[in-house]
Amino acid sequence: MALLVLGPLLRYVGDTEASVWIEADAACEVDVLGHTARTFEVRGHHYAVVGLAGLERGSVIEYTVKLDGAEVWPHTDEPRPRPAIHTRQGERRARLVFGSCRVGAPEREPYTDPPGAEHGFGIDALWAYSRRLQEGLEEWPDGLLLIGDQVYADEVSPATLDFIRARRDTSQPPGEEIADFEEYTQLYRESWTEPDIRWLLATVPSVMIFDDHDVIDDWNISWEWLRDARSCSWWDARITGAFMSYWLYQHIGNLTPPELAEEPMYRTAVTKDGDVGPELEAFARRADRESAASRWASMRDFGRSRVLVVDSRAARVLDDYHREMVDDDEWDWIVEQSRHDVDHLLIVSTLPVFLSPGVHHLESWNEAVCNGVWGRPAAAVGEHLRRALDLEHWPAFHESFVRMVDLLRDVATGGDGARRPPASVSVIGGDIHNAYVAEVSLGRRDPARSRVHQIVCSPFRNPLSPMQRRMIKLTGTRAAGAAMGALARAAGVRMPRVRWRFCTGPTFENSVGIVELDGRRAEVTIYRAERGDPADALQPLHSHLLADGPRAD
Repeated sequence: MALLVLGPLLRYVGDTEASVWIEADAACEVDVLGHTARTFEVRGHHYAVVGLAGLERGSVIEYTVKLDGAEVWPHTDEPRPRPAIHTRQGERRARLVFGSCRVGAPEREPYTDPPGAEHGFGIDALWAYSRRLQEGLEEWPDGLLLIGDQVYADEVSPATLDFIRARRDTSQPPGEEIADFEEYTQLYRESWTEPDIRWLLATVPSVMIFDDHDVIDDWNISWEWLRDARSCSWWDARITGAFMSYWLYQHIGNLTPPELAEEPMYRTAVTKDGDVGPELEAFARRADRESAASRWASMRDFGRSRVLVVDSRAARVLDDYHREMVDDDEWDWIVEQSRHDVDHLLIVSTLPVFLSPGVHHLESWNEAVCNGVWGRPAAAVGEHLRRALDLEHWPAFHESFVRMVDLLRDVATGGDGARRPPASVSVIGGDIHNAYVAEVSLGRRDPARSRVHQIVCSPFRNPLSPMQRRMIKLTGTRAAGAAMGALARAAGVRMPRVRWRFCTGPTFENSVGIVELDGRRAEVTIYRAERGDPADALQPLHSHLLADGPRAD
């Protein structure tokens, strides 16, 4: 009898449709609420996405998972609430939970790291949120936005390290890091099988996007870095395994049922008789070599609010004279999806667009130096600094930063004249392991009719060291901003035609964010994770009004 290895993950929920993802240990037929799908095979692993249609609008529908007719989920002794699908009914209210950067080693009772640990991970904020949701202490969310670093391929747990050592010699590169597709499957299994996380993912629809640690630190930071990576004998297996596993575990669940039906690689997977591993490997290799070969960006609507997820890693254009955060084809798609009549637009980019002024100017200066404005010796030093300091966010891709600001201005002013601007435009980011809210002004005489903010919430679970925190605080000072601005101007960098100020933060605790959208009103609150009972597991850090329009009727 086939057994459930991972899942179920409730990935998409609309008014009358939903999709459920699973991994099984053998080929089988998967049944959810009478809707069925056959698994497809990749290198001995078996996956399925079950599409559900004709569901009742605005209902709470409990569900089970059957494999070849045998019920395998939930377990008969499961103490948590039964998993359920909460269908929508076109309402203009939405509650979205978000964050990034989660080390997936299971939470431990009594919620402490191993004795003597030099740098502990602390309480998992996503785990704490799940515990509160189970206890009825949180309003039910409409979606979960996992915005980068769901797994750490370059920082594995002791259990995953044991798995690696059992199959290869770790004295050979890549050592104690993930080497290939099979090891990636272990990472996801560890990250998503903790019981409270598993319950949350089975019950709340999710949208996911990868970031650098899903592959390796500094992934695609520059053409020089990419050239060095591709020269390593182990890199090809690592990067193809990363794309294969990302497509399986994250990407296909991001798609709505109609989008999934049109996905060429998915059609190949579900129609082939036998292992589709060779085809998926070839697809993954193309995705790495050609940014335009695949589109990882996605879009999800919640009533009259739109979540637009930008791929700020794999879509990059990197060569000696041309650097873009997102290639032209994907950017055109992003622009098109942003030009809709919505109450709120949330642009999700794992990498924040608006950083502290000191860091912004440092990154734009570094890009100019690496491009040779001060000569080849300085460019070599600049490349070393780029990698050492992780200077890779939107300001480090200056032309892309300008393009994003122009898009925000166009959306916030109703630039095409054919639509009412949203009440709020929020750029949601993670990656940098701190949390803040910044208000953005798009010009000296700000023409925006939408309120624009940068919201950052990171990490779920992987806090910075005290030294790293001090460095971030230092670069956030006025003096650092002025000094770095002067340095950037000396390198010929044009100053941005946009201003922003921090309204709250930065703070550095393990955190989870919640955006509440209600008609033309929007508010965000960021919570820190605490030890103790679920009632006290999350405490508010920041709360900020994003738009003060009328609530929905």
